[in-house]
Amino acid sequence: MTNLMSPTADPATNVMRWADVLAAHSDHPDHLTCTYMTPAHRAVAHQLAQWMREAGFDAVRHDPVGNVIGCYRANPEVEHPAAVVTGSHYDTVRNGGRYDGRLGILLPIAIVADLHARGERLPYDFEVVAFAEEEGVRYGSTFLGSSAFIGTFDFALLDRVDVKGVPMREAIAGAGLNPDEIAGARVDAKRVRHYFEVHIEQGPVLLDRGLPVGVVSAIAGSVRRLITLTGLAGHAGTTPMTMRRDAAAAAAEIVLFVESRCNQVPGLVGTVGQLEVPGGSINVIPGACRFSIDVRSGDDAVRDAALADIAAAIDAICLRRGIAWSSEEIMRAPASPCAEAQRGAWADAIAAEGVEVLTLPSGAGHDAMCVADIASTSMLFVRCGNGGISHNPLEIVTVDDVRTAARVVERFLRAVEIAA
Repeated sequence: MTNLMSPTADPATNVMRWADVLAAHSDHPDHLTCTYMTPAHRAVAHQLAQWMREAGFDAVRHDPVGNVIGCYRANPEVEHPAAVVTGSHYDTVRNGGRYDGRLGILLPIAIVADLHARGERLPYDFEVVAFAEEEGVRYGSTFLGSSAFIGTFDFALLDRVDVKGVPMREAIAGAGLNPDEIAGARVDAKRVRHYFEVHIEQGPVLLDRGLPVGVVSAIAGSVRRLITLTGLAGHAGTTPMTMRRDAAAAAAEIVLFVESRCNQVPGLVGTVGQLEVPGGSINVIPGACRFSIDVRSGDDAVRDAALADIAAAIDAICLRRGIAWSSEEIMRAPASPCAEAQRGAWADAIAAEGVEVLTLPSGAGHDAMCVADIASTSMLFVRCGNGGISHNPLEIVTVDDVRTAARVVERFLRAVEIAA
């Protein structure tokens, strides 16, 4: 384990150093991939626990699903303190970046080190949770860490196997944890008065506006569907254009409609990320086409209105072209609005740093939307460089932006009011 806790460094400098250290633990020798319960993943967990202890946390533990949880106790004068919780995930996508998720763990650890060095305590227990899994890479199911934390873990997943045939249950036991104890990992929800998450934006909005940080309004709700179009395959040379039932041509119209419809409302996005002609040949009119649709918005009503218009457009396009179609909904997640009171506290903290306050939605999912089932939630975004790219080795933040974020978070921690 590596000790890079510098008592003379500011929190941002420590965060950048730590991110580099964690990036050296990878499932792959040539790029950063850190998936659930691999040796690299376990090494990251132990390193985070060490840094928490060195930072001055009063208690540090690993729960049975692999979350690393540190508690910085409240001012001793506070009787029966409530808890404010923060955190994010420490697993990565394949060939990912070093700040996605991890920034939201390392920054609060560095802030606790700063508070501890000054002998400062907060009027509540401050808990930092490094969630073991959010990306779903190894076992195809997301939010393993945060779902266990709030008590909604799906125990059927323990029998799911990875590409090498290793069951999740075996992977957890191999890390020295007991999967049969996951049910007992649930946090005492009555103590948790608020959860916040600091995360890189994973997009270009803050970069385009020249702003280091921003307040998240809501985490977008997402609906994913698989669409199957069935036309009639035919000879590409002998079938007149007016007599074709071309499934791919119908799909092309639909893709453009999705783009056009979702471009009409700010914060609404629609993507066709998969598109295929099964068994297609260069000289055959496509008789079938399959594609995905992913529609997201911070407002479920806005999202669902777009989905209804898209379904109506598919129906009209297919009727005109003589195409049959079917739809399978494979995922539906509600939008998760951020708490208004805490959004105001973030805005005040940002303004106090002399930074313009920008409120923006999160189009990506985060652990905060899972924890929202038990507590109010909020988020602070930090600007990405390199065009806002994320889930990519080119993902970057600057030490100056992390320094600004650290000051904003410390202001938030001192000012935030938590309901009894």
